[in-house]
Amino acid sequence: MLKRSIGKNAAILALFALATAGTLAITQITTKEPIERAIREASAKALLEIIPIERHSNDMLVDTYPIPKQYWAMLGLKEGGDINLARETDGTIDAVIIPTVAPDGYSGPIQMLVGVNRDGTIAGVRVTNHAETPGLGDKVEVKKSDWILAFSGQSLDDPGRDMWKVEKDGGAFDQFTGATITPRAVVNQVRTVLDFVAEHQQAIFSAPVSKRAVEVKQPENHSENKQEPSNGEQN
Repeated sequence: MLKRSIGKNAAILALFALATAGTLAITQITTKEPIERAIREASAKALLEIIPIERHSNDMLVDTYPIPKQYWAMLGLKEGGDINLARETDGTIDAVIIPTVAPDGYSGPIQMLVGVNRDGTIAGVRVTNHAETPGLGDKVEVKKSDWILAFSGQSLDDPGRDMWKVEKDGGAFDQFTGATITPRAVVNQVRTVLDFVAEHQQAIFSAPVSKRAVEVKQPENHSENKQEPSNGEQN
């Protein structure tokens, strides 16, 4: 009797586990696409805040250039990353967006995207993730302050590389009232990105269209080709 009861309970538990696993699998399948779409939309929004759509004719999310592993540490990237490329209609790369992390924020690493134009000027900077103090260090967010917008148009030549520091350190960039560590970390890391681009300008701005970008375009081109009439067909 006891064995029968134990066996019955084990069967019930097994069925419950199977049903739970099935439910989780179905949930994962049905939510995977919406989640991926939401991530893509958020990523696209961040990129377009730096380089607006009228400045490029390609899909920057898929047209990318991998950052060589030897530069991951320089850019603060523990697991690497890709440079997003903004191309003109003729394929020329007009600007790039580089992921980077300032490791020395007041409350930890500060993740950023830095846009750099072909001429070496800043297209824009956005902080994408941080743990800085609300009301102080969080002013690096564009929704909290316009401080981050001051980088646009700056370069290593203007204001000069030695001036890429906060005013407290003798540089050209404002710090926040009551908070110097956060803006100092951001300024230093943006300058590091400019150094990286200056050193590898030729390779970055002559990068071929990525394989992923070509694959994304293929179905569309294939569809267009199918619609073209052959020589023997009439319109």
